Amino acid sequence: MKDHPRIVFMGTPEFAVPSLERLVDAGYPVVGVITATDKLGGRGGKQLLESPVKQAAIRLGIPVLQPRNLKSPEFQGELRALSADLQIVVAFRMLPEAVWNMPPLGTFNLHGSLLPKYRGAAPINWAVIRGEEETGATTFFIRHEIDTGDVLLQCRIPIGENDTAGDVHDRMMVEGADLVLQTVQLIEGGDYKLRQQDDALATSAPKLNREMARIDFDQPVGEVHNFIRGLSPWPAAWTTLEDKQLKLIRTRVEKGDHDLAPGTIRTDDKSYLRVAAPGGFLVVEELQLAGRRRMHTEEFLRGTELPVDTHLGQ
Repeated sequence: MKDHPRIVFMGTPEFAVPSLERLVDAGYPVVGVITATDKLGGRGGKQLLESPVKQAAIRLGIPVLQPRNLKSPEFQGELRALSADLQIVVAFRMLPEAVWNMPPLGTFNLHGSLLPKYRGAAPINWAVIRGEEETGATTFFIRHEIDTGDVLLQCRIPIGENDTAGDVHDRMMVEGADLVLQTVQLIEGGDYKLRQQDDALATSAPKLNREMARIDFDQPVGEVHNFIRGLSPWPAAWTTLEDKQLKLIRTRVEKGDHDLAPGTIRTDDKSYLRVAAPGGFLVVEELQLAGRRRMHTEEFLRGTELPVDTHLGQ
């Protein structure tokens, strides 16, 4: 019986952990894990924090490498010594060709979209922001240009009308782990066909930042809702309430005609908070005022008094 391929796994955040665990559970020899260096954080910023993938690797008894520079001869020598047949990347960083071209069976990546749609750093977020009803995950062989390699497998994942990016992320984390295992089995069998991506169909999913997360209530109510849920839980879409930043975490849409200025609040001060936008209202279900924790609307209203005709964003 032929031995399974020796695998080196590269990843950092929680999203990558189920993929690593799935490979180990299926009996594949993961001979090394490459992950980010430990970072200072926690209370006071003085605690050394290990990545979720490093924590999982230690628990599973897998050797860990944490290179600062992927181009360094020292790291590449350590990587070569692991004698991997195949490398797998799940939420890591760009690799130099000397690294992704090292193993005989190649290096494949798990990406959080149905490539070539949403190439880039934040594919789940942008699919939700754009109001897509479906996204998915793709495995592809890495090459020079980011997210452009030949496709191995894909799976489709529905997006509900009130799903946040976080909701989709959590489902894809599990579905993606299954796809990684299926891809390894496909490569191991050797009987597969690659599909080239059509660059003409490509869309961009650039990195998110807090500056781009300000809410514009002049946009149609459905687009504002998609923007809010696409940025939830991070970096979180925000506006201002009087002079404080207010993050909206979960909303739903109530369509209907009204003559209120965009951003106008309507509330009974007990159970509901609606914000006017063209074409209807955003019903706010979860939010966070600067200096306070995230909370549901009912709890927020118990401790906050909102004058009549309060406007957000002014």
